[in-house]
Amino acid sequence: MALIVQKYGGTSVGSVERIQAVAQRVYKTVKAGNSIVVVVSAMGKTTDGLVKLATEISPNPNRREMDMLLSTGEQVTIALLSMALQELGQPAISMTGAQVGIVTEAEHSRARILHIETTRLTRHINAGKVVVVAGFQGTSSAGEMEITTLGRGGSDTSAVAIAAALGASFCEIYTDVPGILTTDPRLVAEAQLMDAISCDEMLELASLGAKVLHPRAVEIARNYGVPLVVRSSWTDQPGTWVTSAKPQGRSLINLEIARPVDHVEFDTNQAKVALLRVPDKPGVAARLFGEISRQKVDVDLIIQSVHEGNSNDIAFTVTTPILKRAEAVATAIAPALRSQSNPKLEEAEVMVEHNIAKVSIAGAGMIGRPGVAAKMFATLAEAGVNIQMISTSEVKVSCVVDAAQCDRAVLALRTAFEIEAGEQGSRGAGESACIDSPLPNCPLVRGVALDLKQARLAIRQLPDRPGMAAKLFGLLAQHNISVDMIIQSQRCRVIDGVPRRDIAFTVSQMDGESAKEMLIQVAAELGWGEVVLDSAIAKVSIVGAGMVGQPGVAAKMFEALAQQQINIQMIATSEIKTSCVVAQEQGVKALQAIHTAFGLAGSEKFVVPA
Repeated sequence: MALIVQKYGGTSVGSVERIQAVAQRVYKTVKAGNSIVVVVSAMGKTTDGLVKLATEISPNPNRREMDMLLSTGEQVTIALLSMALQELGQPAISMTGAQVGIVTEAEHSRARILHIETTRLTRHINAGKVVVVAGFQGTSSAGEMEITTLGRGGSDTSAVAIAAALGASFCEIYTDVPGILTTDPRLVAEAQLMDAISCDEMLELASLGAKVLHPRAVEIARNYGVPLVVRSSWTDQPGTWVTSAKPQGRSLINLEIARPVDHVEFDTNQAKVALLRVPDKPGVAARLFGEISRQKVDVDLIIQSVHEGNSNDIAFTVTTPILKRAEAVATAIAPALRSQSNPKLEEAEVMVEHNIAKVSIAGAGMIGRPGVAAKMFATLAEAGVNIQMISTSEVKVSCVVDAAQCDRAVLALRTAFEIEAGEQGSRGAGESACIDSPLPNCPLVRGVALDLKQARLAIRQLPDRPGMAAKLFGLLAQHNISVDMIIQSQRCRVIDGVPRRDIAFTVSQMDGESAKEMLIQVAAELGWGEVVLDSAIAKVSIVGAGMVGQPGVAAKMFEALAQQQINIQMIATSEIKTSCVVAQEQGVKALQAIHTAFGLAGSEKFVVPA
């Protein structure tokens, strides 16, 4: 007999008829000999309606009162579903997050789960009842017993956390699509259903805006080895399994606030090639990396900084043995990248740097925690290590530093993030989801994601010395502003005897204006230059564990964009992801072009139920 946790989203329980259909599915699962805990969201658009009511009362409602209000939505659903099950003759009991024993931080509207008191829950399960739990909510650990909510996607988080706490056989997430698709079927009707995907790949896709699973839920599944399957509420299709490696015995105390970093990784076998002053126009990255791919040069990190005038910089890292080949390719193609429209523009310059190392922190717990990257930068600054390149993903931050400073950087990071020597990683440790996943064959690209809700901030002329990145991202963390992509320009200018570089990063659109105002206030005091905000951007990304060691994948993505005359404004990569910033108006077109280029479309068209 299996213990199964099932979660049903708002559309799955949006009417009396749908609640009755869910009750039939649960009843059928129980009759097959299983014990069931059901986690549900509020009915349909109930939460949106409650938010609207609140804003009609107050333009800036108190967060505590919002939690009191929004938590009522799920309570309606749990009571109705329990009644529906009882009508079928199945014993059932509804329980709020507080009654279940979901204990959280005392952070209204965005609480993380500390632990789950399972005694009461287990007693009802053992009595043969289906326990119907209100998702999205808990209660603070303080004596006040404050009702808290977990933020967007909170019911997914509740379900997987309960599955982890109970040691459930698996957790089923029921939604309005048949599983996890190669992209959003609302944008590409021929998006293809995946049979399985690794947690690492799903973390990247979920964090990039794939709406099927919330990244916090995937993080818990990964950390605690919870088998997870995403299925349609409307059919009996098998859905998509999200697989994870066997976890290394984590405590269920501080379930969501355990240490955010699992590994410190390093690679001293690296060199950097940068092309400065390449034209800022469609096709440049495609031409460069197309030639690199044809010459079988395997590239690791790729970054393209924010443009300056009509040009920008592209830099990439390679392993030392193939540096000469990479340098030859870059040198040969540089003259061809000269701007034809502006012959006076300086020719693209190739800059090669030996004796560098890549130092990375990695961990699923980094998602949505703005202080993690800032802590890394501050740690390196305190150790006197200057950062030459920064590249980020949802679960990793990598910095290129001087090779002579690598040991010092690694030791400092291990100490700061409390990583034991045996947990330290060299090149390859924890970098590929294929290594950690039981999936037999990793395709090059699993999915394409689009995020239309980001804004880009650029700060011109930051002093190029240890501590600048730490100060900048520390300030953002203090204001609870999460940063996604971070790009540091390769071009260095000496102004008044001080070497300076530009740095650009993306944040949520809703944080853009406040972040800009805050940074403008401190820029003059800290000797920074102009702060520029662009809210009309889109981030399009490819994710796939099979990308590791395949030099042509990024080139294929860039070529797909070039063919549609879509200019790439920024590039950032990790081992299993490549992201490009483009104009917001071209975001959907970019996603569709890339999805087609990688042959991800299936023969069946998916229609998302209203």
